[in-house]
Amino acid sequence: MKSKTLQQKTIVTPERKNVALVAHDNMKPALIEWAEEHKAKLIKHNLMATGTTGNLMQKQLKVPVHSLISGPLGGDQQLGGLIAEGKIDVLIFFWDPFEPMPHDPDIKALLRVAAVWNIPIACSVASANFLVSSPLFESEFERQIPDYDKYLQERL
Repeated sequence: MKSKTLQQKTIVTPERKNVALVAHDNMKPALIEWAEEHKAKLIKHNLMATGTTGNLMQKQLKVPVHSLISGPLGGDQQLGGLIAEGKIDVLIFFWDPFEPMPHDPDIKALLRVAAVWNIPIACSVASANFLVSSPLFESEFERQIPDYDKYLQERL
């Protein structure tokens, strides 16, 4: 049986975005340093993060950061669910490509769902710098996402 290609639809990502911040343990200092450098741009958005990262960010930046549970305890999956629900617009995830993580399948699933739902992803200081320096970071922009309603209609 040939699978059908999932149809897409266009949505508008708002000017004020929901930005998820995530970092592996040895990348947390780099993320905090990066966030401090870009605080003026970040505070224009709703910030959320997985457990420890969120608590550290809120303490260091002295701005509200909605903290989910810790990544290894399910926070990565929780974040992936929020992406699929359309509640995350940008993912900044400083991961360590040299350090094997016991929750690698969760991380791969998070990156996969972010790609499926076509949200901007930054996985390093350089890519995060590009992302926040884009005029789209502070304005509305259109993006294509899976048309799940149409998918369901075709299956019934």
